[in-house]
Amino acid sequence: MVQMTIARGDPYDHSGLSPQSSAGTQTAQYLAAETVSTQTRLAAQQSVGTATRSTVTNETGTDPEPCLAPSVSLGLGVTGNAENNAVIPTTNGVANSQQPTTPPDFKEYLESAGRFNFPNPHYGIASTTTTAAAGYQLPDYLRMILTAQVYDVATETPLQTAHNLSARIENTVLLKREDLQPVFSFKLRGAYNRMCQLSEDEKAKGVIACSAGNHAQGVALAAQKLGVKAVIVMPTVTPPIKWKNVKRLGAQVVLYGNDFDDAKARCAQLAQEHGYINIAPYDDPYVIAGQGTVGVEIMRQYSQTIDAIFICVGGGGLAAGIASYVKRIYPHVKIIGVETYDAAAMTHSLQAGKRILLPTVGLFADGAAVKVVGEETFRICKELMDETILVSTDEVCAAIKDAFEDTRSVVEPAGALALAGVKKWVQHNGCKGRTFVALTSGANMNFDRLRFVAERADLGENKEALITVIIPENPGSFEELYQIIYPRAVSEFSYRYGDPKEAHIFMSFTVDDRETELKEIFVALEAKGMRALDASRNEMAKDHARHLVGGRESVPNERLFRFAFPERPGALRHFLSTLRHPLWNVSLFHYRNYGGDVSRVLAGIQVPPETATVFEQFLTELKYPYVEETGNAVYQQFLR
Repeated sequence: MVQMTIARGDPYDHSGLSPQSSAGTQTAQYLAAETVSTQTRLAAQQSVGTATRSTVTNETGTDPEPCLAPSVSLGLGVTGNAENNAVIPTTNGVANSQQPTTPPDFKEYLESAGRFNFPNPHYGIASTTTTAAAGYQLPDYLRMILTAQVYDVATETPLQTAHNLSARIENTVLLKREDLQPVFSFKLRGAYNRMCQLSEDEKAKGVIACSAGNHAQGVALAAQKLGVKAVIVMPTVTPPIKWKNVKRLGAQVVLYGNDFDDAKARCAQLAQEHGYINIAPYDDPYVIAGQGTVGVEIMRQYSQTIDAIFICVGGGGLAAGIASYVKRIYPHVKIIGVETYDAAAMTHSLQAGKRILLPTVGLFADGAAVKVVGEETFRICKELMDETILVSTDEVCAAIKDAFEDTRSVVEPAGALALAGVKKWVQHNGCKGRTFVALTSGANMNFDRLRFVAERADLGENKEALITVIIPENPGSFEELYQIIYPRAVSEFSYRYGDPKEAHIFMSFTVDDRETELKEIFVALEAKGMRALDASRNEMAKDHARHLVGGRESVPNERLFRFAFPERPGALRHFLSTLRHPLWNVSLFHYRNYGGDVSRVLAGIQVPPETATVFEQFLTELKYPYVEETGNAVYQQFLR
C-alpha cells in the first residue's frame, strides 16, 4: 500500500490539500485506479497462455532465460501523523493490465525524448507491472541490478545493528552503512554503473555533472577509475570541503552561479559546447540500477525477516532502485521513503498523482533537497513504494545523535533521514519486536553545522523542553521557579529586568517525556501565579528569540518576519541593502549562520498602515522565503 504520512498544519506543509477535501479523496481514487493486482495480472497472463518476459540477448543472439514479471498489488492511503490523526481512506482499484502484443522498445521512447542513451540491451518488460506511456516497454530492473557494475569502486557496506536505539524503541534497527563508502555516500554506485555503459567514443568526449555534493564525488571517482575526463559544475556557494575533494579525485571543478539552478544551466551549456556526456544524479535507469545493488546486499546480509526498509528520498534514485529489487523478490518487505517537511517533493507528487515542482525547498538536509523528483524514479516509486513519512529538522538532528551513539560516526542530515523515519514510524504505529533497516546514506557533513545539530538534537528527541515563563518580579520568585523544575537539569536560563511587575524568563531543561511533564509543570507554575508557554516547536523562538531576551520595547507599527537566504560571501550585506527603503525602518535584526547553505534572519520592520500595500509588493519582489511572525506569542511576550 502506498501510504503517505503528512503532518497537516506543519509550517512546511506545501500540499494545500485538506485531509478531508474532495481533492484529497480524488487523489487517492486517481492513484488507486492505476493499481494492478497480482492475481488479476497473473490470471490474465495465464488466460492468453503467455508469460511476460524480458528479451536480453547473449553473445549468440539468443534469449538465455525467460524472466517472469510478477505484479505487485498497490493501493493509496494517505494518513495523518500522531499530531493530528487526519486520515484519507485507502481505496483499491484494478486497472487494465493487458500488454500490447508487440510493445515498442523503451529505449526508443526515452531516446526520442532526449533523456537517456542506452548502449546496452537491458530492455524488455519491467520488473514492475506498469506499461509506459503509449505502450512502451520498460527496463527490466531486476536484470539490470543483478548485472550492475559497481564493485570496482564501491564496497559492500556492513548491515550493523543499532543496539542502543533498538533497545530504546523495542524494535531491531539495522543500519546499512553507506556512509562508509570511499566517497562517504552511496552515490558512486549509480554514477559508476552509468559510466560503465559509455562507448569508447563517449568516453573520449568526457563526462559532465552538476552537483553540490555527493553525486559530484561519485562521478569524479568513477571517472578516475575509468580514465575519463570529468567536469563538475558546482554553485559558487559550495563549501570548500566539497569542491576540494572533487578536485582531489581528478575532476575539473567549475564554480558557477549563486545556486543550483544557475550551475545546472551552465552544466547544460558546457555539455552542448564540448559534447560532454551528462551523468544524471538519479533519473537514469543505469543510475537507478546501480543504487539498487544496495537492496541486493541488504537482503543477502540478513537472513531473518525484515519488516521494512526506510530510505531517504531526494530525487528518488535510491528508493526506486532498492524497491525495484526488493519488491520483485521479497514483496512482503515494506519500502518506506523519508523526506523532510520542507523538501517533500516525492510525497506531494505521490499525493497529486504527478510530479510536483516545489516553489522552494529547505536546505538543511541538502543531500535530499530537490524541487522535483525524476520522471522515471517517480513512476517506480508510485508503483512500488508502500509509504512516505515526513520528519522535522529537529528529528533529523536527533537521528544524527542516535547514529553517533551507536556507531561513533557522524552522518550528514540526509544520511540520518531514514533513521529519523524509523523512529517516527515506530512512535506513530506503536509496534514492538519488528526489524527495520535504515540507510545511513552519507556522511559528508560540514563541521560548522555540528553546533546546530547539537543544539536541536534533544528537542527532536523530545528530551528537552524549551519554555517561556512570566513570573512576579518579587524576591524569591526565581527560586520558586527553579524548585518546580528541579530535579530536571536546566540547560538554558535567560532573563533581563525590563518590567517592575513581571519578569520574563526563557529557559530549557531536560525531560524524559516532554508532553506529560510539561503538563505537570504548567499546573504547578499556575498555582504559583506564573504563566508559561511551550516553545519547543516554535521555530522563531528556537532560532532567534532565545538570543534576544531582555529587548522588549513597544515600537509603533512594527511587524516581525523570518527570512532565509543562501549563505555566500556578501550575502548578508546584499540582504541588508535590499531591506533599505525610505518608507519603513528596520527596528529589530538578528542574523545567524548555521554553518550550511542557508542563513536565517529575524527582522522587525516599522510599516506605517498607509504603506502596507506597497510593503506587500516589496516582500514579493524581495524573492526571499519569509514567514510573518507578528502574531507569534513568543514575540508578543519577549520582544514587544
